[in-house]
This record gives sequence, C-alpha cells and structure tokens, in this order.
Amino acid sequence: MDPLGAPSQFVDVDSLPGWTDAYEAKQLDSHQNPLEKAQADVRSPFPYRKDINAKIILWKGDVALLNCTAIVNTSNESLTDKNPVSESIFMHAGPDLRDELQKLKGCRTGEAKLTKGFNLAARFIIHTVGPKYKSRYRTAAESSLYSCYRNVLQLAKEQAMCSVGFCVINSLKRCYPLEDATHIALRTVRRFLEIHGETLEKVVFAVSELEEATYQKLLPLYFPRSLEEEIQSLPYLPADIGNAEGEPVVPERQIRITEKPGVPDDASDEEGLEADLSFIGSHAFARMEGDVDKQRRLILQGQLSEAALQKQHQRNYNRWLCQARAEDLSDIASLKALYQTGVDNCGRTVMVVVGRNIPVTLIDMEKALLYFIHVMDHIAVKEYVLVYFHTLTNDYNQLDSNFLKKLYDVVDAKYKRNLKALYFVHPTFRSKVSAWFFTTFTVSGLKDKIHYVESLQQLFTAIPPEQIDLPPFVLEYDARENGPYYSSYPPSPDL
Repeated sequence: MDPLGAPSQFVDVDSLPGWTDAYEAKQLDSHQNPLEKAQADVRSPFPYRKDINAKIILWKGDVALLNCTAIVNTSNESLTDKNPVSESIFMHAGPDLRDELQKLKGCRTGEAKLTKGFNLAARFIIHTVGPKYKSRYRTAAESSLYSCYRNVLQLAKEQAMCSVGFCVINSLKRCYPLEDATHIALRTVRRFLEIHGETLEKVVFAVSELEEATYQKLLPLYFPRSLEEEIQSLPYLPADIGNAEGEPVVPERQIRITEKPGVPDDASDEEGLEADLSFIGSHAFARMEGDVDKQRRLILQGQLSEAALQKQHQRNYNRWLCQARAEDLSDIASLKALYQTGVDNCGRTVMVVVGRNIPVTLIDMEKALLYFIHVMDHIAVKEYVLVYFHTLTNDYNQLDSNFLKKLYDVVDAKYKRNLKALYFVHPTFRSKVSAWFFTTFTVSGLKDKIHYVESLQQLFTAIPPEQIDLPPFVLEYDARENGPYYSSYPPSPDL
C-alpha cells in the first residue's frame, strides 16, 4: 500500500510463486514414477538441484513493476530503443532516467551498464543491448546474447544484489528466434547459479503471454524439478549446451596449442627441449600449432604420426558436430529411428535404433549422420549400449556398409571406447553374414561387442523390460514368433 492507502502497482518478488511451487503441489496429488529411482544415474548435464530451483521464478508480467534489487532493460546501442519493455521502464522510472542515460554515452552489443531505478520499485536498472539476428551470422549472435545475460549477472554479483528481474533481452525488432534465445538465456543463468549461486537469492524471468509458453516448455530442460523430470527432459536438450559457463563453443575458432611447439610429434623429449630453446622464439604465435594444410598433405603421404592423426581426426569430428548443431534435422528426428530409453542391468544408458524406421532410399543419409552425431555426442561421454531392432526391415531400410564405415570413421574415440554392447535384435541369416563381413574386414574392435538376440525375453536378461521403450510392431512380431513375454509393461504410446 502507498501512503494514501491505494494498492501499489508494484509486485514484490517474495510474493511470487517459485518455479517449483506448482509442480510440488501437483506431485503431492500423484504417485511418484517408479522410473525416478531406477534411472537416477542417467544424469543430465543440468541435473536436478533443489537449491538452484528455489531461486527461479517465472512470472507473466511487466518487468518494470517488479520490486527487486535490479531489473533488466533491453535497448539499442544508443540506449534509446522504443520497445514495449523500455517504454514501460521509462514511463515508471520518470524523466531522471533519460538524463542519466545520456551520461553513459551508449552501450555496445553484449555489454551491460547500470543506472539507478529512480521512481521504480527496483533500486537499479541494468541496461544491455541484444544482437541483431541474421542466420548467416548465427554464431556471432549467440555469443553476443550469451554476453548480455552473463554481463548482467556479473554486474549483479559485483554490486552484491539479492534479486534480478530479467526481461526477454532479444526484442522482436532484432529478429532473434525466441526458442533459440531462450535456450541461451536459461543455460547461462543455470551455469552462473551453479558457480556463483550464493550471490543471488532470486532470478525472475518476466515474460509476456506470447513468451510464456516457450519458457514453460524449456525451463525443465535446465531447471528440472525432480529426477523424473530430469530424465524426461534429457532427450530434448540441444546438442550445443555451451561450455561450463553456458558460452557457445566454436571448435574451429579455438587456438590449438601443441605440447612441444615446433617439434615433430614423434621427436624425443631431448630433441624437443633442444629445439624449444634453439629456434622457436618467444613471441605468442610461436606457440601455436603448425600449418593444418601441411598436416593434411602429410596424412595423404602417410608421413604423419599417430598422435597427429588423432588430432586431425578430432578436428574433423568437431566440424561435423558444429554442422550438426547448425542444421535443421527435424525431418530426421520425426522418423523416431534413434532415441534414448532407460538403463541396462549395469546402469549404462540404452540407445535404440529402429531399422524399419530408416527409409534409406528416401532421406539424405548425410543428414542422418549429422542427426546421429547431434543426439549421441553427449551420450557417448560415458558408457552406453545400443539396441538395434532389425525387426521387419527390408531392402529399403538396409544401411549401406559404406555409410556405416563413414559413420565409424567420423565419430571420435569416445563413441568406440564407451560403447559396451550392441544388441542385434531379430537378426536374419543375411544380416548376420553382412555384420560378420563388416566387423571382420571393414572395422576393428566391434565384433566382440555384438550380441545377436533372437527374442525379447533374451534381451530382457540384459535390459529390464521397464527400461526400454519398444515399438509396437516389435512386440507384435516377437509375440507371434516367440510367444508373449510380459503383460505388465505396455509399449510406449509415443513410438
């Protein structure tokens, strides 16, 4: 209430329901999913953290009305942008705000600058400038938007602020796709709270009606409210989740540092030390890796060492990964030919490949390879198993050996190292012969990991039935060929 007794238009952040409040109330009225305990070790890169969730508020309303330590204003480089958020802040703050902004002499894209709140309930206003979005400069836009959120949070930390109210920084005038921008916003805040969580008590995302649905959809990916929600959200995380601080990473732009600069990889330690002291020099670029094009020529001539070959292969894989993150792969995803399910008896992640869902002659197989990399990159960092359903496949679904060889050659070492088993379900005599030739003469190290599985009952000795989502046609085929197995575990309705 104001001094005259009229209700205040400002909203105290402490009166707003938290991100977990409605969810916890709902959970009290429902039974806990048994998968929550069984799959507790299938962890997301953004695991369930009750302490972090307690700091998050999603609120549909005008950020200018928030009573918190600071609110965020999104503007242009001259800090004179006329967007709905800025206009509301200027209207409620009063004319003194414009006078103070003139003293700041603008703000560059990605920066954050501080002013008083004047007539606002908020004590401070943090002004930032989001990037203009063009698809051809997507990487630059992602980095700039990350900088906006990161610099706002850093400023709040330096000023010992208790609470920050974020508007949606990417304004419509700047054409940034809302969903892409929301991923960056949420993961940046999440990573900051993981590292500096003790410095902030509340972070409010103030959204419009148009923006609310996107935030409701993506918040569980970065702020899961239970182990069950964490597991359910994991398949929907994008391949690009940034580095430890949420910053977008572009492998091609990273400076490559060699352990012994200027020395061939197969040189001895004594030779490397002598070379380092004699001719390398002390300038910065002397410590960068050698000419990449020269290394490629040496590869073709068979003159490059094993260590250098591995580095070259990793760079090649990083280029594929970067392309996979940038490509629209929704058409491949819609086939439901590759998906994550539960865990096996050893607690390892189970990935499913459905052969019949791969129309080899109708799709771009290079995009299929990109989609595999997009999905598997964060899965393959720890031990996993593959279940390949060969059930009812025909000539139109047979993966060419050249494609499989290319896939095996492209993926990096972690895929091969952490793949512990490949269950080949419902194989035919022809497919067994093809697999034998492929693993004997084309790739090495895979033959011992393949297990031919004639029935689902046999598969369930390695993977519990409640831990794997089975396509209905696989169940029907197995029941017809081998008899019914379990009636208490129906197939997933989504498959």
